[in-house]
Amino acid sequence: MNSRDSEHMIAELREKEGYEVTDDLSSADLIIINTCSVREKPVSKLFSELGVFNKKKKEGAKIGVCGCTASHLGTEIIKRAPYVNFVLGARNVSKISEVLHKERAVEIDINYDESEFAFNDFRTSPYKAYINISIGCDKSCTYCIVPKTRGEEISIPTELILREAQKAVERGAKEVFLLGQNVNNYGRRFSGEHEDINFSELLRRLSKIDSLERIRFTSPHPFHMDDEFIEEFASNPKICKSIHMPLQSGSTKVLKDMKRGYSREWFLNRVQKLRSMSPDVSISTDIIVAFPGESDEDFEDSLSIMREVEFDQIFSFKYSARPETEAENFTNTIDEDVASSRLTTLQNLSVEILDKKGKTHLGKIYRVYFEELNQNYYVSGRSDNNMFVKVKGSDELLGEFRDVKITEIGRSTLSGEIVG
Repeated sequence: MNSRDSEHMIAELREKEGYEVTDDLSSADLIIINTCSVREKPVSKLFSELGVFNKKKKEGAKIGVCGCTASHLGTEIIKRAPYVNFVLGARNVSKISEVLHKERAVEIDINYDESEFAFNDFRTSPYKAYINISIGCDKSCTYCIVPKTRGEEISIPTELILREAQKAVERGAKEVFLLGQNVNNYGRRFSGEHEDINFSELLRRLSKIDSLERIRFTSPHPFHMDDEFIEEFASNPKICKSIHMPLQSGSTKVLKDMKRGYSREWFLNRVQKLRSMSPDVSISTDIIVAFPGESDEDFEDSLSIMREVEFDQIFSFKYSARPETEAENFTNTIDEDVASSRLTTLQNLSVEILDKKGKTHLGKIYRVYFEELNQNYYVSGRSDNNMFVKVKGSDELLGEFRDVKITEIGRSTLSGEIVG
């Protein structure tokens, strides 16, 4: 979502202000840092980065801080770094041209409604298109700051999404990537009068676009993974058979403390139904260890669900207290040494699982969509089930599909040769 917000800002600045992107910091007239505040580390890193940019920027260049940390800290950013020219919150991206011309502007209204704003078009890749389908979040997870930085959840009108996808396909993209905090809650609320439509129906309508060959999305919420959604996912040939299912904890007790809205049993039931209908599906997840009150037994529940599901990828973190969240006031915190040990144990188990599963890819043939030219005459892309694959080749493969036989395996990258 931050990547797409950055593309929106670039598009507006190009069309309305005449800016172009540069990789040369010393020549930049405008430097924008688009921030995340889900974890503490990126927030603390912000001010050190600002100091570096302030020293290296050319005279007269402006600096803007945007995104979730901007929403969260607001005027404090300018107090701590007075050379910052403007602060723009995650829910105020469409105001980028406006704040650019206001010295020390701070626009951080999390109730501002951009759901029907038609942004100008800019994409970092011509081969796939990121498309927002909703903004904000209505969940009350006790550890999460996102509702405080991105506001309440509002769905983007279906016609705008379909129009954006059609335009991207006409410009050469063969894959769209739908974005939202809880994509499968799509249609819960629109800001105006719009047709009543859910996520499964949105997927069906997108799949009718000619020349659109692949649909991906992130992240679906396990609570909203009803049978209709799973059946559409499994049966629609344009929907890529990879899915991110944020677990957070394998313990029903901890999930309740987190206010996730589902149990361990529900999560496993959804995984089992997915794999029964789509046996080759790859499943990734998020896991937090050492959430306040997590016992040794609770942590073992997370390890056991790891062994049972055998996730294809995990994003794992030690719990980090975030301001303005309910869990910030929990007193039953876990000792730092215990937290670090649990994270290491979890990640080591993930490596074991990946090494075991990696062997099953050898000799298989995957249909790969090539998107990136790498060094040493390699071209890379992803399979339908999200395996990252590279082959020897040239830029002639970019934007093309090829059948690739896997000849070498790694934990994050598969290598192969084109066979069709």
